[in-house]
Amino acid sequence: MIRWLACFLILLPAAQAQAHPHVFVDTALRVEIDEAGRATGIEVSWSYDDFFTLLIFEDMGLDPDGDAELTEAELAALQGFDLDNWPEDFEGDLYVYAGEEKLALGTPEPRGVRVENGRIVSAHYRPLPEPPAADGLRILQYDPTYYVAYEVTRGVELPAPCRAEVTKPDLDAAAEAMKQELATVPEDAFEVMEVGDLYADRVTISCDPSS
Repeated sequence: MIRWLACFLILLPAAQAQAHPHVFVDTALRVEIDEAGRATGIEVSWSYDDFFTLLIFEDMGLDPDGDAELTEAELAALQGFDLDNWPEDFEGDLYVYAGEEKLALGTPEPRGVRVENGRIVSAHYRPLPEPPAADGLRILQYDPTYYVAYEVTRGVELPAPCRAEVTKPDLDAAAEAMKQELATVPEDAFEVMEVGDLYADRVTISCDPSS
């Protein structure tokens, strides 16, 4: 997600880094659907936890008075901070499926940043280059390594006659799977486990037939 966050992650042994998340993000989604009922893109809004917000402020030299209120110049400097230098294979922790097919997403476009209740809230847009039918679309938001924990707690917005259902993960099953996976990794080994999907909220879109 962020350059120095990735650098910090690689310094930790796998068992320490992967056992639990270190950054917590509340997500909101807005799905754009055209008149033909096709999903053309998704706006993603991330509300970062208080501690991570403070780390970003310190790292970027923002908010020196500690009042959690940024000037226009500081907000301009913060714009796109979590979109910089995405690796070529980084998918933005956003996964969209039509049936069993994982869909390609376009390059992220910044849509603004603000500070709300002491937390950074950023937004960006991911176009769908080949728009699929919105009905039946599945959207998952997760970090494969589970270093960042996302929850779709701030709603999913989309136009009628479509609606979204958010299914929470089975945390007991996820914890058991994590435990079994950790048992296979030597304590001093460096091996990144990809278990984030076990903890992912699953968004399913359904649309009524056009009249």
